[in-house]
Amino acid sequence: MSENIIYCYSGSGHCLNMAKTIASYLGDTDIVMMRSFPVKTDATEAKRVGFVFPCYGGGLPGHVEEYIKAIRIAPDAYKFAVEQFAGYMGCGLHKIDEIVGLDYWNMISNHSTCIWLMPHSLCLPPTSPEKAQERVNRKAVEVGLAVREGKRSEKKPPKKAFFAAESKAFSGMHSKRAKKFQANSDCIGCGTCAKICPMHNIYLIDTKPVFGSDCIGCLSCVQYCPKQAINVGKITEKRERFPNPNVKAMDLTKQIIHID
Repeated sequence: MSENIIYCYSGSGHCLNMAKTIASYLGDTDIVMMRSFPVKTDATEAKRVGFVFPCYGGGLPGHVEEYIKAIRIAPDAYKFAVEQFAGYMGCGLHKIDEIVGLDYWNMISNHSTCIWLMPHSLCLPPTSPEKAQERVNRKAVEVGLAVREGKRSEKKPPKKAFFAAESKAFSGMHSKRAKKFQANSDCIGCGTCAKICPMHNIYLIDTKPVFGSDCIGCLSCVQYCPKQAINVGKITEKRERFPNPNVKAMDLTKQIIHID
């Protein structure tokens, strides 16, 4: 068992990149992915347990809330969480605090990757993608140092009750929106989308992807298609993709990433 565990949900690589930076300041850290049910839920031997995730529709992404409820943490472990969001923080940090009782939490804005809803240029406060990423990198270092030193937040994360209702409605839209996924003629049949889908919701027929309804909205298939051939209806056809430049598609398929 590693001394530290960071549970991470990442659709476009940005949260995974942040988790790796934080882990590099802690050393001996297992990053356990939460895109599907985590392969390691027994964290009782870990000294520090963290959560790195994005805001999805005002709340936690995918099935992350139920995954976290399944994780066992030692009573004396140091627990922390950090969230990335585009426009507002939502209720995700509060939800995690309710479940595990956070000692330290932080947050940072980055450009939107939910390009079926809004262009990736949305970021509050407004800035360029490059400067936004630099800001996220600095925040990751700040969090890494704070966690290493055992810093404790003075206040609890705000409840943001309105966003809890929004998150519930947002999650219910995924199966309907999944019907709009399609690959255009630029598709080369490489299978990246099928390999990267955490729900095994995409399969190939005659080298062309077919999309099911079990979608959690991570948009990994859209963001990491090498030909930008996958769209959600027509709205994403002219919207720029925004995967993290430091994270490869197959990095997201790993269940555990160890950082010494």
